[in-house]
Amino acid sequence: MAADHVDVLIVGAGLSGIGAAVHLGRECPGKTYAVLEARGAIGGTWDLFRYPGIRSDSDMYTLGYSFEPWTDPKAIADGDSIRAYVRRTAREYDVERHIRFHHWALRAEWDSATARWTVHAHRDDTGEDVTLTCGFLFTNSGYYRYDEGYTPRFPGVERYAGTLVHPQHWPDDLDYAGKRVVVIGSGATAVTVVPAMAERAAHVTMLQRSPTYVIALPSRDRFADAARRWLPPKAAYAVVRWKNVTLGVANFQLSRRAPGVVKRFLRRAAKGRLPSGYDVDRHFSPRYDPWDQRLCVVPDGDLFAALSAGRASVVTDTIDTFTEHGIRLASGEELPADVVVTATGLNLLALGGITLTVDGAEVDLASTVAYKGMMLSGVPNFAMTIGYTNASWTLKADLVATYVCRLLHHLDDTGRQIVTPLAPDTDDLEPIIDLKSGYVLRAVDQLPKQGPQAPWRLHQNYPRDVRLMRHGPLTDGVRFDRAGVPATAATTSGGTDA
Repeated sequence: MAADHVDVLIVGAGLSGIGAAVHLGRECPGKTYAVLEARGAIGGTWDLFRYPGIRSDSDMYTLGYSFEPWTDPKAIADGDSIRAYVRRTAREYDVERHIRFHHWALRAEWDSATARWTVHAHRDDTGEDVTLTCGFLFTNSGYYRYDEGYTPRFPGVERYAGTLVHPQHWPDDLDYAGKRVVVIGSGATAVTVVPAMAERAAHVTMLQRSPTYVIALPSRDRFADAARRWLPPKAAYAVVRWKNVTLGVANFQLSRRAPGVVKRFLRRAAKGRLPSGYDVDRHFSPRYDPWDQRLCVVPDGDLFAALSAGRASVVTDTIDTFTEHGIRLASGEELPADVVVTATGLNLLALGGITLTVDGAEVDLASTVAYKGMMLSGVPNFAMTIGYTNASWTLKADLVATYVCRLLHHLDDTGRQIVTPLAPDTDDLEPIIDLKSGYVLRAVDQLPKQGPQAPWRLHQNYPRDVRLMRHGPLTDGVRFDRAGVPATAATTSGGTDA
């Protein structure tokens, strides 16, 4: 039986996958496409995560799509609202009928002779194995494992008689009202869960080994409210989006160039939100510089409010062992806990776990170099979406999707079928994700690399990337070929790039 064929196969029906499909439909209306989604619903992260308080940690004027204005009053939105926004977008732009749910993409094999990918997927609803072919493969599956969060091995955990839960797999029937809760962790998930659970729990303790930078921002954007009163919706959205982009870039650049200044500002801001005499240096002054890890945003200062009201507390210490009724710390203190939430992070999984082969040779991701943060050296007709680490994911996702459409047009216009990035001649390589967060460091050796300069460097600068991705050259660092030219030839010979 012949495999189904589409011009472009998109993997993932989350925020970036739906965005990629819309861009493709709008900018390349003649191309056929399908979307493979391993789960049974649209939304990706925003459908999977259901823990208390789940929300964006970026403003929705930049996390939202460039083509679909965010109109909800809240700039920092809850997970239900974001999921509804993604699903509404899929419906309005006729993406839904292209999605094949319960299709877990396992491996993809490139054949230069036919200029096609053969993608093997497994249907977990029927147990069938499915084969599809495509001219271009576009993964939008994020970079962490959906089926498994990261939980370190805790001494004595088998003795614990209470409830242990990871936020990535939150039970629908978990009742924590009036109970003592310990949340292990200090990242974005922990600072979200703590104030949300503190509304019903007897008390919530955030147990952290070391502090994280936390900043309070308003959940509503007053500038956006004013812009919507005076401008048409699309114009208001664009103005607010660029205002927030500009502020974000300025914040990041200042953090990199004058970290001491930003450290003092963040410390002073936290101190102003906490009770007099609170040990800010112990609990909210990290050892690392701002943006070595992502800043944690708390809307309207809800975490600080819960701490000030005594409904929550922060303990900075390490775990000696779990006990039957809680956690004993290295200091000897014991934290009683009816519920322990392990907000201890994610497990990275590049490309959603898909194995790539090119003309029979398996691709070692760690030995590839990322081209413009979206393609891989030596891998033809392939793109992936990895969002910014210092800004909203969707800003980069929009740029990647637009660039893929530019490439497809260029292939058609020049009568070529294949585009392959050529690895740069340098040993000056670094991981593609430049954060020092634990979930990145644990998997850094498995990830593609990036080079010292464009087009092999991801600059984490949206205005600069707009120029590069929307208006920059398509032929720098890549080779264009007709079907039949082996990928190895494309990566070792000069050939043509037009």
